[in-house]
Amino acid sequence: MTTTASSSAASHSHHLSPAFPGRAPWGTAGKLRAWQQGAMEKYIQEQPRDFLAVATPGAGKTTFALTLASWLLHHHVVQQVTVVAPTEHLKKQWAEAAARIGIKLDPEYSAGPLGKEYHGVAVTYAGVGVRPMLHRNRVEQRKTLVILDEIHHAGDSKSWGEACLEAFEPATRRLALTGTPFRSDTNPIPFVTYEEGDDGIRRSAADYTYGYGSALADGVVRPVIFLSYSGNMRWRTKAGDEIEARLGEPMTKDAISQAWRTALDPRGEWMPAVLRAADQRLTEVRKAIPDAGALVIASDQESARAYAKLIRDITGHKATLVLSDDTGASKRIDDFSAGDDRWMVAVRMVSEGVDVPRLAVGVYATTISTPLFFAQAVGRFVRSRRRGETASVFLPTVPDLLSFANEMERERDHVLDRPKKNGEEDPYAESEKEMEEANREQDEDTGEQDMLPFEALESDAVFDRVMYNGAEFGMQAHPGSEEEQDYLGIPGLLEPDQVQLLLQKRQARQIAHSRKKPDAEADLLELPAERRPVVSHKEMMELRRKLNTMVGAYVHQSGKPHGVIHTELRRVCGGPPAAEATAGQLRQRIAKVQEWATRMR
Repeated sequence: MTTTASSSAASHSHHLSPAFPGRAPWGTAGKLRAWQQGAMEKYIQEQPRDFLAVATPGAGKTTFALTLASWLLHHHVVQQVTVVAPTEHLKKQWAEAAARIGIKLDPEYSAGPLGKEYHGVAVTYAGVGVRPMLHRNRVEQRKTLVILDEIHHAGDSKSWGEACLEAFEPATRRLALTGTPFRSDTNPIPFVTYEEGDDGIRRSAADYTYGYGSALADGVVRPVIFLSYSGNMRWRTKAGDEIEARLGEPMTKDAISQAWRTALDPRGEWMPAVLRAADQRLTEVRKAIPDAGALVIASDQESARAYAKLIRDITGHKATLVLSDDTGASKRIDDFSAGDDRWMVAVRMVSEGVDVPRLAVGVYATTISTPLFFAQAVGRFVRSRRRGETASVFLPTVPDLLSFANEMERERDHVLDRPKKNGEEDPYAESEKEMEEANREQDEDTGEQDMLPFEALESDAVFDRVMYNGAEFGMQAHPGSEEEQDYLGIPGLLEPDQVQLLLQKRQARQIAHSRKKPDAEADLLELPAERRPVVSHKEMMELRRKLNTMVGAYVHQSGKPHGVIHTELRRVCGGPPAAEATAGQLRQRIAKVQEWATRMR
């Protein structure tokens, strides 16, 4: 790093308005955050035409991008700026943020010459898709910096990617931003460099990466506490059969989907119980953060309206309802952000990029199960305003969601040429159709709900577990029980290590309390306390790896296929597939396969 580049980046950041959004943490308004400074210095030193910055949601990508835009304008490297955002609301948010540091962007631009008072335009990917040549002409006429916000949207459809390529190929500089560097499809994203690894797979290469783990360590984002709820579900299939199952138990993919939808049905008991618990958590958080807000992310308009009605019945207060990405929705989001109302209910669109920093409690009430959508949804709650703030997200006990929650600190690259595993299901290999569903801008009712081959009949809720920092805490307990209250009552202001310590204490107390009760009265619905130890995600992965190694060795010894041995282990030892099994169940299976192998010698 040259001294000139470093001092240039540093001195320029001092000219920013203290009101610049999401800037330096804890009142140090005179300087950029360390990662923003580092990314600026790397860019100024290398002066690349294309630069991909990957920074976790809530870390301040907008600040970095606009600081860089200001530097490039000031040094006459570019003459104008074009920002491409995923939604109408976001392009307006970009224009407002840019205006605070003296960069005027027109968010209403549609065609023709731009007014002389503007430094550029803010548009959507959809807008570029409709008129790529209009934008190409603009960047050919003047030296332009193109900021591609949430660049993964350029891979949403082949036509959007091609339009971005056509429109911005002549640009002087291109800055790509994303908070979630992974995709389930293999559409190449324009202006992103792919490098081939030792395994022959091409992966996206970021120029600067700032992940959730680093941001958490720096105090830039909030630690997230996930609270998972199980329960008994009953539904009727198209054939007229009634099925009852417990959410989180091993079942087929179709049955998981139907149990999940049954849980989210507002007419059952699961949603009201979870909303009550989330509202209670919000009350606790507001003792330390008086304006903290909560958000329900719903699957469709009908459900969103029903959830809003439930919230009013439970709390006595009206919830802000956001149904589509239109002008009225933008104003409702802005009003909610600026006010101190408790609840907002939204359909999909709020799950990415919309900045409502006071959101601290979330309810994931949609059946979208792509890692991209999940990460963006959780990203709505992690933006930190003061040190010690925590976020709480309520989830149904669904294997995919628990897996995503446990992997919050893992950074994934967008991989082309996805490898085919030997008969193993890849949790990130969602279909293109599901990915389009996750990224859809509008929330129009599609009628798909009416065609689903089941009818939700009945549901109840059971507090299942708390997940934090790759570890799991707690035992199953009834809503409203002392055990559940223990976790809902965690203070809203805590350092990350304090959260871990407090959860460990809560669990120790719950185990001790459970042991004192007679079995008939214990508020424990599934495993005994001794079989619910705190096991880190890393330890779980090691146990699964050990089991797979033992099974692999036994395959050669017995001549039986892997699948047959795993099925036999489940039959003898009980429990779900290895991916969903507890640490105790995995150890039991390892011991059993060792016993079989010893007998055959």
